[in-house]
Amino acid sequence: MQIPEQGEKITMNGAGLNVPDRPIIPFIRGDGTGRDIWRATERVLDAAVSAAYAGKRQLMWMETYAGEAAWEKFDSWLPDETIEAFREYRVAIKGPLTTPVGGGIRSLNVAIRQMLDLYVCLRPVRWFEGVPSPVRDPGAVDMVIFRENTEDIYAGAEFEEGEEDTQRFLSLMREHFPERYAKVRFPDSSGVGLKPVSREGSQRLMRAALDYALAQNRRSVTLVHKGNIMKYTEGAFRNWAYDLAENGYGESFYTWRQWDRTKKKHGEQAANAEQKKAIDGGAILVKDAIADIALQQVLTRAHSFDVIATTNLNGDYLSDALAAQVGGIGIAPGGNINGDTGHAVFEATHGTAPKYADKDMVNPGSLILSGEMMLRHLGWNEAADRIINAMNAVIADRTVTYDFHRLMEGATKVKCSEFGNLLIARMQN
Repeated sequence: MQIPEQGEKITMNGAGLNVPDRPIIPFIRGDGTGRDIWRATERVLDAAVSAAYAGKRQLMWMETYAGEAAWEKFDSWLPDETIEAFREYRVAIKGPLTTPVGGGIRSLNVAIRQMLDLYVCLRPVRWFEGVPSPVRDPGAVDMVIFRENTEDIYAGAEFEEGEEDTQRFLSLMREHFPERYAKVRFPDSSGVGLKPVSREGSQRLMRAALDYALAQNRRSVTLVHKGNIMKYTEGAFRNWAYDLAENGYGESFYTWRQWDRTKKKHGEQAANAEQKKAIDGGAILVKDAIADIALQQVLTRAHSFDVIATTNLNGDYLSDALAAQVGGIGIAPGGNINGDTGHAVFEATHGTAPKYADKDMVNPGSLILSGEMMLRHLGWNEAADRIINAMNAVIADRTVTYDFHRLMEGATKVKCSEFGNLLIARMQN
């Protein structure tokens, strides 16, 4: 790694991140189309910072490696030096990575999140005017998803069908937990996975969502869960989240669980009056929705959702489903954050699409908007605003890459690099 001589490390103090004017930012270009979208993204981010701060601030890029490029150079899919760079310099950005097939690391993205304990997957979802959408009112979609990033079935505690360890595990289960073992329909041919959901993991995710809702003056926080079936994991997530909202923030939040308690004691009219008084007094509503109903209602009642806090698998489904409503994952940004340590990795949310690699044609929007999220994480909101304004203007002009062009009448198709050029021109003017 070539450490930029003029750059400085981002540090952490009691008040949060301490960001110098020339922070060193590790980056991974990514595999496949990652090379194309990184070239456009780097230029757009540099232009935004230059336009906003007239040379007083600058992002100092430091290349690191993972995925195919790391395998070719270092015979490792995820070198230790890359993780150490992300840990030492705190804030990083990456393109899409190939997950090795047939062994090795289960997922490079999941591995990075778990090694750095990046427990929040932050996925803002909003519509840019003019972007083709399959829904009638995509403008109603303006949500921010807080997806727990380190637990649930993504923990990787699985046993493969037919393996000796699997049979040992099932034997222990049969001996010590016969009632639960009896619920395994075909034990001799089953793979088994564990789904850990902890109070600590749930509440630190919820705290991040509640703090965000307060800081950004949002309307509500919805807990999405499948607690009607998985009562001691997803149901516990819901209960622990409500506990935090009710006991950790004074009167800043009002929960549906409070409403339910009041209804049982004094009736529905009293509960409605109590909720109205709290909301009128400035409290933010905290409610919950069963996951399958939520996936329906984000389509039919998108205006009812604002901030969403959810477990890992639910968040995976929801974030991609919502992205489809506003143009697809080609323009959906993502960040993985540990608010306690300040570590964060921002990333394109789509795959590597190798058949389009090095053709300068794919949409760089996902990585560019992830970079916009990174700038806000640094506190460089003026530069981030320039990117959003430019993206709005260029897409509204119907000048888009092939993925949007094929769905928009009267649009002009441009290359990946040309789309970046248009954003830069808007910011400079």
